[in-house]
Amino acid sequence: MASILRSSLLRQTALATAARPAGVPTCFIRQPIQRTILRDTARVSAFHASSRKNLLPPGPQVIKGTVNDPAPVPETSPSHGSYHWTFERLIAAGLVPLTMAPFAAGSLNPVMDAILCTTMLVHSHVGFQSIVIDYVPTRNYPKLRKACTWLLNAATVLVGIGLYEYETNDVGVTETIKRVWKA
Repeated sequence: MASILRSSLLRQTALATAARPAGVPTCFIRQPIQRTILRDTARVSAFHASSRKNLLPPGPQVIKGTVNDPAPVPETSPSHGSYHWTFERLIAAGLVPLTMAPFAAGSLNPVMDAILCTTMLVHSHVGFQSIVIDYVPTRNYPKLRKACTWLLNAATVLVGIGLYEYETNDVGVTETIKRVWKA
């Protein structure tokens, strides 16, 4: 019921706006412009009121085998992913004291700055890598998955080079945060 009311309210609002735009006297409105606005408004409101919402086409639908074939069971390993998960949590937990230590101690050490930047870079890379792994499956999009992985690796290297240049040739990350905080 709400979708029916929403589309009719949207259409009524658009028709009222198209009939007389704000700030323009009625004598200046031409009929062809008004028809174009009404046609476009109807098309947009129909899109917003549809229940299908097909914004992207579905991925490739491939059926391998028959209905009676068993599902493939991967080889079990007690350490498959546990090291990765532990590493992610250690990096995330290590960022908490690393972000507070330079400001709490009062000294801006370039080694501490480098460790902070490296940890942030690794944390970001692992997070975006998890997004690629979760949302770009290899069996459906093998080429796109490979392209996303290479793009992520290239972006990580580029950001790493940028942070290195910023640390060695400029004031550094913690000094920048300190200056912005006091500004």
